[in-house]
Amino acid sequence: MTRAYNFSAGPAVMPEEVLEQAAAEMLDWHGSGMSVMEMSHRGREFTSIIDTARADLRALLAVPPEYKILFLQGGGLGENAIVPMNLVGRKSKPATIDFIQTGSWSVKSSAEARKYANVHIAASAAGGKFTHIPERSTWKLSADPAYVHVCTNETIDGIEFGDAPDVAADTGGAPLVADMSSHILSRAIDVSRYGVIFGGAQKNIGPAGLTMVIVREDLLGHALPICPSAFNWKIVADNDSMFNTPPTYAIYIAGLVFQWLKRQGGVAAMEQRNIAKAALLYDYLDATDFYESRVDPKVRSRMNVPFFLADETLNDAFLNGAKERRLLQLKGHKSVGGMRASLYNAMPLAGVAALVDYMREFERTRG
Repeated sequence: MTRAYNFSAGPAVMPEEVLEQAAAEMLDWHGSGMSVMEMSHRGREFTSIIDTARADLRALLAVPPEYKILFLQGGGLGENAIVPMNLVGRKSKPATIDFIQTGSWSVKSSAEARKYANVHIAASAAGGKFTHIPERSTWKLSADPAYVHVCTNETIDGIEFGDAPDVAADTGGAPLVADMSSHILSRAIDVSRYGVIFGGAQKNIGPAGLTMVIVREDLLGHALPICPSAFNWKIVADNDSMFNTPPTYAIYIAGLVFQWLKRQGGVAAMEQRNIAKAALLYDYLDATDFYESRVDPKVRSRMNVPFFLADETLNDAFLNGAKERRLLQLKGHKSVGGMRASLYNAMPLAGVAALVDYMREFERTRG
């Protein structure tokens, strides 16, 4: 069987080695006589799986010892409620959260947070239809926010922070919270710049169902009374992510991906590959008038590349032709239209090359 090149934004492409290992271990994990799906989450077999996954993630991201790594459910969208429920209790009421709106996901995050605190939009790129990141000199922070929220890679709009805001200079010392769902482990980051990092696994790590939270210990223990116990970070941390049954199989797969990443040379090696993949596609987009990238080149995402055909009446023909060549899931998000190619860690350079070859052919025959 020849596998397709899957450009889905999530759930997304997985490393073939990981899928093959999971298939081989499906009925009998390491001689246990059980599938990981069947294991007690408190048994020694699964305890070894989750402990290894946690340690590997800590190593890959160089997570400092004063940070906890939590495995939860709810996805990135769920964390839009879970984050404020855990952090606004640090401030006397009414607490305020500052948001930097750079795309669809940071807008969703701010809308959800309004249920739990005052929301202040410190900067927004909405006026430019989310094609840029507002200059940090223009950010208007509130006097004493509970935290400042950014989405460091906007999956839908294709915008990515190249570096983290500086806590002292850019957030006034307020904790920085980052939704990294769609580019975590794709590039080197300095975890110490953030109070909280969270993300759903289904974009760049594993299957849907797992959410990861990296939280500095001093931010634990401030949950609102209405916060469900299973989403209270202090309770989850105190129980090593075992307060309730975690998404065991998704954690197992994520752990295999972490091991795969280590075999590839770690995050630094993956970043160089991702730079090369993104450059291949963006260089072509910049060299033609048949297709268009609308994002400011300074903040283009390496992971999610939205693009448009100059003649959008050709959209269906383009997608049909791509499908015939087993280039799948290229249709853009319904809110913005056009096309989108997601180039996550597991997408090989050959897949991007095949896409560019097809785009050239389509332009030659339809242009």
